[in-house]
Amino acid sequence: MCSSHQHSNDQVSTAATGAGLSVRVEDMTCGHCAGTIKSAIESSIPGSKVTADPEARLVSVEGTGDLAQISNIITVAGYTPTPAHA
Repeated sequence: MCSSHQHSNDQVSTAATGAGLSVRVEDMTCGHCAGTIKSAIESSIPGSKVTADPEARLVSVEGTGDLAQISNIITVAGYTPTPAHA
């Protein structure tokens, strides 16, 4: 969970192309959490497009289809990813 004192429900995204996947992150509770996850993924996978929606607790990543890699990056960032179900 987030220890930031500035909470926001803003959606965060950048641009890229390629295969994609989504994961649920129940402990992503605010815009700060979303930004932390987004930055962690984008710094590990340059050119990826990350959309982190704290209201839906969903992180979508375009530019990779490697669920294990994305899950590991989110875990290292301090959050708990689970597979998103359609």
